[in-house]
Amino acid sequence: MEVSRTVVFGSFALAFVIALAATPLAIRIAPKIGAMDIPKDSRRMHDHAMPRFGGMAIFLGTMISMIFFLHDKPKMLPVLIGGTLIYLLGVVDDLRDLDARVKFGGQTAVAILMYVMGLKIEFISNYIAGEGLWRFGTILCFVVTVLWIVGITNTINLIDGLDGLAAGVTAIASLAIAYVAYIHGNQFGFLIVCAAMMAVAGGCIGFLPYNFYPARIFMGDSGSLFLGFMIAVLSVVGPLKRSTMVAVVIPVMVLGIPIFDTFFAIFRRVINRRPIMQADKGHLHHHLIASGYGQRRAVLMLYGISAIMGMAAVLISRDLYKDSFVLIGIACIYLYVFLTDPNHKMPQIKAINIEKEEKEEQKARKNGKL
Repeated sequence: MEVSRTVVFGSFALAFVIALAATPLAIRIAPKIGAMDIPKDSRRMHDHAMPRFGGMAIFLGTMISMIFFLHDKPKMLPVLIGGTLIYLLGVVDDLRDLDARVKFGGQTAVAILMYVMGLKIEFISNYIAGEGLWRFGTILCFVVTVLWIVGITNTINLIDGLDGLAAGVTAIASLAIAYVAYIHGNQFGFLIVCAAMMAVAGGCIGFLPYNFYPARIFMGDSGSLFLGFMIAVLSVVGPLKRSTMVAVVIPVMVLGIPIFDTFFAIFRRVINRRPIMQADKGHLHHHLIASGYGQRRAVLMLYGISAIMGMAAVLISRDLYKDSFVLIGIACIYLYVFLTDPNHKMPQIKAINIEKEEKEEQKARKNGKL
């Protein structure tokens, strides 16, 4: 089915307006239902209770826009159902602080449902041979699809540590994917993906004025999980062979920062012999803050790298590989700078143990040193 350019830009505008109007409502609702983020450790960058129900505004803006413009388009029904389920899982987590294993189980269940409803990664392009496809068998297709959805869903959640960071990075990623889909829309039928991604970007940008430093509200897990999930599933909606580029390569590129931060966090915790799910202060944004940058400048730097990766993704989608490698190299140089300091040539992998730090702070207070 055809998707007009009016639908593409209309989906962005409607999501933006709804999210912008709904965020003040979310700020008022949050304390009444107990959706408040109370700083319990030094990992958090705020020092007072903050509403963490902004996901409601992003969810309403994105979903209402998609329902209005795209409800009758192919494969949109599972996207709408899955997005709603993941959002509700995030809401419960914001209210009850679910165990990590319970959250992971819920995400996996939704990912399996998406597979059953037809959202699958069935092949990838054979870039080594330069032509043809590597098709997955049933089992491998199932595993790859579930891992993709669960993995990308959590990348946004893991970088949600500074005011405006997750919303801004997701907006940049969504706009980049939308632009790639727009470029190839007429030839490969990607305008559905373009319009849906524009709705996601509109929801993020409508929420951002209230979330950028100094933030008045956080998106919470309901927002971050929803955004990660939407990027994961919308990227596999493309109907034709070329969709493998949008489904796998482009999202990995535009989400370079959160994906890198996720893998670096896993590596760091394994090296330090700590549980993978245990929080620490070794994330990329923590390094920037520790280096003396304020939240605003740290977030803008990460926006910049995300934009560079987004442009590299656009170039790759047009088979301009050499040009994209230059931008990727620039991004890698900045990551090296951010992860090191003048006294160390290698990135620091020893992260602060939050539980240990809390005990030391409590002991210091008892002794009257703080």
